[in-house]
Amino acid sequence: MPDQTCSKCGAAMEPGESRELAGEEVCEDCFLDGVSITKTCDPWAVHTAKSLKDLPGGHALTPLQQKLYDLVQERGEVPILEAAAHLGLNEEKLRQEFAPLRHMEKLRACKKDDVIHLTLF
Repeated sequence: MPDQTCSKCGAAMEPGESRELAGEEVCEDCFLDGVSITKTCDPWAVHTAKSLKDLPGGHALTPLQQKLYDLVQERGEVPILEAAAHLGLNEEKLRQEFAPLRHMEKLRACKKDDVIHLTLF
């Protein structure tokens, strides 16, 4: 029987499974989300994506990334918060899914009237 719950998501944790993040006891998933930094402007990632482009499976998208790409391709331009809501994600999760698409130069972001929009590269 689990003896504690994650202070961020409320998931049950077995003894010894918790991690400390900013003074809170969290599950491993919340810990990884808390320490990972999403970088959309990463020259090395862009270089790597270009190098892998012509290899088999080099630009394979996850189902969620494909849905995001299809949404932007269909609409041409989508505000980031609208895209997140459409896919049932929070903004941070959407940014995590967007980053590889930016590195592959499939999607990009632009700011219009203080609103970030996603568009085709």
